[in-house]
Amino acid sequence: MDSLTKKDLIDAVAAELKLDRDLVRPVLQEFLQQLTERLGEGRRVEFRDFGVFEVRQRAARSAQNPRTLQRVAVPARRTVKFKPGRLMKLQLEGLGPQTGPETGPQTGPEKVKRIGPGTGPGTGPVTGSSQGTGPTSNGPQNGPSRAPPPPPDQHRKSA
Repeated sequence: MDSLTKKDLIDAVAAELKLDRDLVRPVLQEFLQQLTERLGEGRRVEFRDFGVFEVRQRAARSAQNPRTLQRVAVPARRTVKFKPGRLMKLQLEGLGPQTGPETGPQTGPEKVKRIGPGTGPGTGPVTGSSQGTGPTSNGPQNGPSRAPPPPPDQHRKSA
């Protein structure tokens, strides 16, 4: 898997915005510094449509050293959890903006199709009673909501 380094990101932003790398570098560095400081304070950092960074507390636990099989106490610690936002989820599912030789890069809000609840495939008007699949349903779903019932037992004797 190919990874994106800070240098790669600086180069990409500089090229996209037609700015000098020396202007982009301190901006990106300050952005990362601010992000790190806020998370270090235990604050939630939210970027709408991109995602949310949250500090979580992991409980102390007992683990096992795989070489010696000896039990080891692992202390409680703080960690960062990232929850992807709506546009990132679409991108990861292959429904978001694509880049490639045939389409070229698609960045910026003017090139991103906004999709909200009730605008995706199979989400027509809701008629009748509950067509969703539970309390958090946003309307009808594609395909059946449950597996069909099993066929009746043919070996059962009728009473």
